[in-house]
Amino acid sequence: MNKTLSKKLLGLTSVAVGAMASVAPGLQASEIARYVPGEIIVKFKPGVNAQSFLSKKSNSVLGLSNKREIKLSYDKLNVLKIADEKSLTNTLSALKYNPDIVYAEPNFIYTAAVMPKDKLSAHKKLESSPFNEVEANLPDDPSFGQLWGLKNNGSNEPQGKAGVEGADVNALKAWDITRGSRNVRIAIIDTGIDYTHPDLKGNIDSEHGYNFVNDTKNAMDDNGHGTHCAGTIGAIHDNKVGVAGVMADVTIIPVKFLDGGGSGTLEAAVKSIDYATGLNVDLMSNSWGGGGFSQALFDSIKQASDKGIIFTAAAGNSSSNNDTTPSYPASYVIPNIVSVAALTAQNDLAYFSSYGRSTVHIAAPGHNILSTVKGGGYEIMSGTSMATPHVSGVLGLLLSKEGRMSHEALKERLTMTGMPVSALRGKTITASRIDAYNLLTDTRPERSGPKNDAWRVVKLDQVFESEHPYKENANLSKTITVPGAKYVRVKVTKFDLESGYDYVRIADAAGVTLEKVSGAGDNYTSDFIEGNTVQLNFISDRSINKWGYKIEAVEVQ
Repeated sequence: MNKTLSKKLLGLTSVAVGAMASVAPGLQASEIARYVPGEIIVKFKPGVNAQSFLSKKSNSVLGLSNKREIKLSYDKLNVLKIADEKSLTNTLSALKYNPDIVYAEPNFIYTAAVMPKDKLSAHKKLESSPFNEVEANLPDDPSFGQLWGLKNNGSNEPQGKAGVEGADVNALKAWDITRGSRNVRIAIIDTGIDYTHPDLKGNIDSEHGYNFVNDTKNAMDDNGHGTHCAGTIGAIHDNKVGVAGVMADVTIIPVKFLDGGGSGTLEAAVKSIDYATGLNVDLMSNSWGGGGFSQALFDSIKQASDKGIIFTAAAGNSSSNNDTTPSYPASYVIPNIVSVAALTAQNDLAYFSSYGRSTVHIAAPGHNILSTVKGGGYEIMSGTSMATPHVSGVLGLLLSKEGRMSHEALKERLTMTGMPVSALRGKTITASRIDAYNLLTDTRPERSGPKNDAWRVVKLDQVFESEHPYKENANLSKTITVPGAKYVRVKVTKFDLESGYDYVRIADAAGVTLEKVSGAGDNYTSDFIEGNTVQLNFISDRSINKWGYKIEAVEVQ
């Protein structure tokens, strides 16, 4: 096993479907992922079916058999079984160029985007409300005081850490306008939901739920994760029980594709999304991720997008940059996807949260979040899993007030009405935390810094690039000064570097690092530096020399 693969595997979460899971070999580094052993999902070209394909002598050498069909409202796929698990790489390569095949990919495994629980995650009861002021919209739910994501007074984070007053989704002010509507229908695609939970059952439509793990109508949660997400979106208000959701009134539909261990297959995921699309829900909330790029998953989300359905997605918990290392499904470029990073009560990006200046839309509370769990209980959890339902709930409030709007208009309003957070600079599209009141009223906070439409390109007199491939222990530097510029950002034409180990460091005139560009990509634009000078430094270690990088221009204002 090469060093790159070894390093990548060390960072993977061990998951299983049934009792089995494997790592797909032969994929790009960003696509190393778990999958169901021996299973490939295939889309045949029109006029070709599994029987006719497998009967061809030219295909018999692949050692494939038809395991089952995946019937979707818009398509038909097949799950093929590989006789020899070790042949996956060669089989995928052969199918890629097979004239009968549109695409073939592993039956990827996805997992709940939640951090492991620690010993502090027990629910701490409050004897009285932590709020000194009298709030007209303060629910009477006894544990509302610990929901810092809805109302942060600086001292009500449930683990007792000092927070930043006002670093929340501004729910109470938004509730002066609307608390939601039962006409808004949100599908939570997850581990199911405990629809008997006393804090949820009034807002759950279990009649239309479905379990794609066991292929039954019973979408009861056997993990707790989906129920936790449901509580953040729509735990009932003013019932003197537990917590309160972002929405007091909503119709939540449980769609289960993650099993009791918190993992599920690509097959179940596409079926779940197709099912929810068929119900014409207004929004799908997705606190899960994994896999490499999947055309099957892309197509299913695109179908939902074409029907006007919003798809909120957890950005991921790998502390990595989704701009250069995609996290799926959040990183698919589809109009309806809203990618969500996790914020702490201290108004910082959570240490585990993935981010992306160009690919992550907004941040929301996702660290030490108290909510409902299976069995009628409550627990504290952390993850972009917890941030996503905050955004789902706030968008649900907007839908209840104004109805559906185009995905482009919704995402522009979502990002531009968010509250600027300095710690999020370079981490989300507008470095903002979601604000429910601003979103409902289309209030747009002032933003300092450069204007998006005022950049001009300045070509470098001499291209700054490595050798191709670059050498080990490389150390190349360049300082670029553009007289009169107030802001500078770097245009990286192409880069292909050992992810996490070889990188181009971008720093300001004082040598303060702005970011490190690593991994692979094309036409990448860095965040901006204040001033007229940027320092570049390329560093490589003693192994795995890839193509390198090329920088031909900067942009200035």
